[in-house]
Amino acid sequence: MVAERCAMTHWHFWIDRGGTFTDVVARRPDGRIETAKLLSENPGRYDDAAVAAIRQLTGVASGDLPPADIRIGTTVATNALLERNGEPTLLAITRGFGDALRVGYQDRPDIFALAVERPAPLYSDVVEIDERVTAEGEVLQPLDAGAVRESLATAYDRGLRAIAIVLMHGFRYPAHEAALADIAREVGFTQVSVSHQVSPLIKLVARGDTSVVDASLSPVLGRYVAGLQKALGEGQHPLFMQSNGGLTDGRSFSGKDALLSGPAGGIVGMASTAEQAGFDRVIGFDMGGTSTDVSLYAGEYERRHDAVLGGVRVATPMLRIDTVAAGGGSVCDLSLGRLVVGPQSAGAVPGPACYRQGGPLTVTDCNLVLGKIQPEHFPHVFGPDGDQPLDRAASEARLSELAARVEAETGQRLDGQ
Repeated sequence: MVAERCAMTHWHFWIDRGGTFTDVVARRPDGRIETAKLLSENPGRYDDAAVAAIRQLTGVASGDLPPADIRIGTTVATNALLERNGEPTLLAITRGFGDALRVGYQDRPDIFALAVERPAPLYSDVVEIDERVTAEGEVLQPLDAGAVRESLATAYDRGLRAIAIVLMHGFRYPAHEAALADIAREVGFTQVSVSHQVSPLIKLVARGDTSVVDASLSPVLGRYVAGLQKALGEGQHPLFMQSNGGLTDGRSFSGKDALLSGPAGGIVGMASTAEQAGFDRVIGFDMGGTSTDVSLYAGEYERRHDAVLGGVRVATPMLRIDTVAAGGGSVCDLSLGRLVVGPQSAGAVPGPACYRQGGPLTVTDCNLVLGKIQPEHFPHVFGPDGDQPLDRAASEARLSELAARVEAETGQRLDGQ
């Protein structure tokens, strides 16, 4: 009964914070449902889209916001991974295994490719640690604390602040990893991801890749959470969707568990809606500004404990979602005589050319020119005051520029003449 009264006297906000747009569904204290859609980034008008939407819906332009239940799914970590925009990270690994994560499992997705293109690693540098513990726990090589401190200090002086610690058999005998983590914090590293805590698995590669993901993305996520919490003000405690479909608070929201935060919320919503409509077998297709997510629901959630996301192995519980770096904001360009799309995204700032901020040609612009997107039916949230429609003329101008480049570099015209 108390929870029921609380639900009727509080606002409720369900927020999907994507790389390009932020969508908000709100339930007012009187039970009415309202919605809002804003660009995820618009420095000239607001600092945080989610907070701006909440203020818009509640009518509280400044000051403390009313008490609210806030739940957020975000693709901040996902987009940082796909675009390789995470925190520069140092990989600290047992000597002799410096290239183990780079070599991986020696798999070749395209076995007939003559030129194998590997995804760029998430870590910026590697330091090999003089230590070795056997699978039975015997210390063959004690940890050289002095050499470790010197190596980490050198990396710190180069500007690295995030470190992933991955030692052989550290999942079972973590003493060396724990000592190394203490030294890293003493040196000044602000993000220390230790493999036996992040992903305590026997597999070195999966454990290592997951630790690097966590070290690279947690700072990016932390800055977003801190900024959101500050903007919301005291007394607000938003919960964040995790890759496994569960919720957690900002303090426990880590990079490794946030990769499918936004898409996971989509699956939960899809399943609930499908069941209410009488369907028990549905396919989810979620195309955002930066990435596209595909999922399946056949009466129960499909889960997995490892996946390859953005070319990186991640071993952590998650809903089964396949993600590719292709969205409405994926940039269309010419490279070495070939038309290419993505993985770079125009994001919300500057956004696609039609967003009226001088952005590049994107998939959204192409769809606008083709008539697949109708400006009059698209949210009018562009321009200096955030109230103008998409600019088709800007899209056509960018497309003409690309056509001219193609003709100049290849001698061919895009219209086939």
